[in-house]
Amino acid sequence: MKEYIEERAVDIANYIIEHDATVRQTAKAFGVSKSTVHKDVTTRLELINPALAKRARKVLDVNKSERHIRGGLATKEKYMQQHCV
Repeated sequence: MKEYIEERAVDIANYIIEHDATVRQTAKAFGVSKSTVHKDVTTRLELINPALAKRARKVLDVNKSERHIRGGLATKEKYMQQHCV
C-alpha cells in the first residue's frame, strides 16, 4: 500500500474520532468519496493500526445506528421551513 494512502487512512480515523464525524462529513472534509472513507476505515486501517480502526469503527457504528433519527429530524425541519415561509 502506498504511504500517502496509509497516512490518509490514519488522518481520516483521527478526524472521525475527534469530531464524531459521519462518513459524509469526513469525505467532504478530506475531498474524497464516501466509498474511500469507508474503505480506509474498515479495510486499510485494520492492516495499519487495528486499535485505531476499532475506535473509529465504534464512532461510525453509533452514527449508523442514529442515522434514521437524523433523517427524520432533517425531513421534519424541511417541512417546517416550507410551512413557515
